[in-house]
Amino acid sequence: MKSTAVVLLNYNGLKLLKKFLPVAIKNSKNASIFIIDNGSTDDSVLWTKATYPNIECIVLDSNKGYAGGYNEGLKNIKAEIYALVNTDVELTLNWLPPLLNRFDSNSETVVVQPHILNYNRRTHFDYAGAAGGYIDSLGIPFCRGRILNQCEEDNNQYNETVPIFWASGACFLIRSNTFWEFGGFDTNFFAHQEEIDLCWRIFNAGYTIEALGQSKVYHIGGATLPTSPRKIYLNHRNSLIMCTKNLPDNKLFSTLLKKILLDGIIGIIYFMKFNFKATFSIIKAHFSFYKMFKANYLLRNNQKKSDKYFLRKNVIIDYFLFRRLNFKELDKNYK
Repeated sequence: MKSTAVVLLNYNGLKLLKKFLPVAIKNSKNASIFIIDNGSTDDSVLWTKATYPNIECIVLDSNKGYAGGYNEGLKNIKAEIYALVNTDVELTLNWLPPLLNRFDSNSETVVVQPHILNYNRRTHFDYAGAAGGYIDSLGIPFCRGRILNQCEEDNNQYNETVPIFWASGACFLIRSNTFWEFGGFDTNFFAHQEEIDLCWRIFNAGYTIEALGQSKVYHIGGATLPTSPRKIYLNHRNSLIMCTKNLPDNKLFSTLLKKILLDGIIGIIYFMKFNFKATFSIIKAHFSFYKMFKANYLLRNNQKKSDKYFLRKNVIIDYFLFRRLNFKELDKNYK
C-alpha cells in the first residue's frame, strides 16, 4: 500500500478540529495525519498538540490561504499520496481504501475524489464537489449531483467510477509527484477555484481525474469561508485567471469577453437587488484581474491546451432557460 498523508489545513478551526479530528484519526487507518496551521490565532495548535501529541502540526507564520497554506505545508510532508481534507469534513469508516485502491489499479489516474454529501442534509450531495466536477465552455463549474445551487438527493445514481474534470478541494487525493510536477496550487488564487485550476492543468497534460461512489464523506459547507463580498471577489477574479491560464488559444479572448459581459450582467442584477457590496466586489475582481493579466498570460507556457475541456456549452442556459435542474437532465446533444 502506498504511503498516505491525510492533511488537514486549519485556520482558527478549534471547534471543527474538536468535532472532526477524532473521527479522521479513527477512520484513516494506515495513513499518517498532519495538521497544517495557517497562522491561527485561536488555541487550535495548543489543543491539537496536547490532545494528540503524535500528530505533527506544521505551523505557518501567517494565513496564506488554501493554496499557499497547502503549498508551504506539504513541502514538509513525505508521502506518495496526499489526501487533502477540509477541517469541516466528516470522514466515514471506509472512505480511504477504495480511493487508494484506484491508484493501485490504474496508473493513469493521478487524482481521485470521494462523493461529498452535505453534513446537515445527509441524503443530499454537497455544493462543494458533489459526485465530481465539470465546467462549461465559460469555465463555470458544476457537478454530478449539483447544478449551480441545486443539489440532488443521493440515490446511488452516480455510484460508478467515472473520469471527471475537477476534484473538490474539500476532499480529494492526489499523487504527490503529480502535485509537485505541476507546481502545486497557484498561490495567486489564495482561496476558491485553485483546485479547478490545478485539475485543468493536469487535464491538459493528459492525466486522468476520477470520482468514486464507493467512498463517501460529509461536508458542512461554508464553515471555513462563508458567502461574503470577499468570497464573491475571489470567485469572479479567480475564474478569469483560471481561464486565462488554461483555455486553448482559439477560445481564449472570445471566452474572456463573454465572461466579462456575463459578470457585468451579474453585477447589474446585484445592484438592482440593492446588494451594492456584491456589485463592488465584482468590479474590484475585474480591476485585479486586469492588473494581473500579463503575468497570468505568461503562465500559459507551451503546454498544449485541450479544446475538449467542457462538458456543456452554457450551464446557465441549461438551468434557467431549459430548466435542466440535475445532471442527468443535461442533454449531451446540446453543445
